[in-house]
Amino acid sequence: MNIHDDFDCIVTIVNKGHSGPVVEASRKAGAEGGTIILGRGTGLREVKSIMGIAIEPEKEIVLTLVKGDISRKVLESIVEAGNLEQPGAGIAFILPVKGVAGICHLDCAIP
Repeated sequence: MNIHDDFDCIVTIVNKGHSGPVVEASRKAGAEGGTIILGRGTGLREVKSIMGIAIEPEKEIVLTLVKGDISRKVLESIVEAGNLEQPGAGIAFILPVKGVAGICHLDCAIP
């Protein structure tokens, strides 16, 4: 069994339609890809309404698994590309990952 350690997961949450630059920036910084999941926002800046009806803003959540030694560089690229220092643009953070399996390009023979 091949389980790898020393990986981080960068979680980036942006408005729907804004994940493209995040994924592109992460790849340029050394990540190999990402997974995009749809979600809804509930933060302070998320409450909007039309004619008194509350609208829940749609979000894209990008999960980027990277080796620990490049995670900070990838996060910095994501912050810049997503303009995440601007209010309401999104958020990104790093979570440590204790073990990773299924990354076949690291340890599986390709038939």
